[in-house]
Amino acid sequence: MLKSLVLASYTFFDGTAIGNMFVQWEQAGFFTYLLPFLLIFALVFGILTQIKLFKDSKSINGIIALVVGLLALQFPMVPQFFSEIFPRLGIGLSIILVIMILLGLFLNSEKDNDPMKWVLLVVAGIILVVVLVKTAGALGWSSGWWWQDNWPMVVGVAFILGIIGIIVAGSNPKPSGKYTPFFMKD
Repeated sequence: MLKSLVLASYTFFDGTAIGNMFVQWEQAGFFTYLLPFLLIFALVFGILTQIKLFKDSKSINGIIALVVGLLALQFPMVPQFFSEIFPRLGIGLSIILVIMILLGLFLNSEKDNDPMKWVLLVVAGIILVVVLVKTAGALGWSSGWWWQDNWPMVVGVAFILGIIGIIVAGSNPKPSGKYTPFFMKD
């Protein structure tokens, strides 16, 4: 009686129904094999369909996507990579969402050349680099250690290149809007 009352209230004693379901799915390989397979299959199928390599033959695209999806899961590298990168990606996207909400409170979204949009793009790029570097480090790839040792130098070089880019972009004259072919110029 007490146990059913505790389970009905979804406390931490025996877990929740949803938590138990996720544990069962994990034990069945849902997150390790099925979801990565579906993601790889969908991406390969979508790319092959979009580029029309085999004209409109969706059966060939499906067979190739199936083979690539199954071969990608032959070794544990793909599931490990997905289990490392997607939680970090979720956190990174959450940070970007919070920044967008806060900027949306103070910015005029009707301006096309709003500099804060560029700031948001730079922040998103930094988050992308951090997610990739942390994932590489967690998987034991050597680039993770290289980034950990040399990130101040990379940030400094990127900062200097950004300043140079801003100066060069600001010094170029604006185009007149009229296009004159090179053979008609005086």
